[in-house]
Amino acid sequence: MSKEPAKREIKQERAARTRVEILEAAITLFARRGYLSTTMSDLAKAIRMTPGALYWHFPTKEDLLLAAIEELHQRYRAEFLPLLTERRSLSGREQLVFVVSRTSQFLRYHREYGIFFGMLSAESADSNDRVAEMLREKIALYVEVLAGMIRYGQKRQEFRAEVDPVHMAHTMMGGYLGILLHHNLFRAVVNYDPLMASLDQILSGGLHVRTPPPG
Repeated sequence: MSKEPAKREIKQERAARTRVEILEAAITLFARRGYLSTTMSDLAKAIRMTPGALYWHFPTKEDLLLAAIEELHQRYRAEFLPLLTERRSLSGREQLVFVVSRTSQFLRYHREYGIFFGMLSAESADSNDRVAEMLREKIALYVEVLAGMIRYGQKRQEFRAEVDPVHMAHTMMGGYLGILLHHNLFRAVVNYDPLMASLDQILSGGLHVRTPPPG
């Protein structure tokens, strides 16, 4: 019996592992240095690969960047989608509290993921339409999930009716990305958790229905 299929599977598995290693290095370097300042040679050195081998996997730096955006998007989906499905029976406020808490925790341990999106958003908005469009497409999906929770909470009269769900969701996304970039600059003197807690307080105050004081 021919061993060719087995060899082919091994090669495919090795290539898949190498691809993941490349994307992991790209996400880290793009988050630290930005897209414009990171070269394919930098990426090749980071994963101990020749530039020629790297170009075999990704013909251009833009191709690599777009693949890194898609990879991160899939990681976010894997982290949040099953959990969100399990909690659909909760109130709008409980769903939002869960997402906010989980997002803060997730970005605490993977801050380069958020910085990656923040850095790319700033760099690509006026310089690379293809990258900017892909970022908008992915972030819009997260915005729609948040906006849906806000609409649900409004129907249950948990959230203020005058709040625009889409604009509030965009504000939340922008707030998280901004906090990560800000903390990255001030991390020697400012702690991450209080920053996130302060942002959550501001957002919650703008959403929750205000109850009149007793008496």
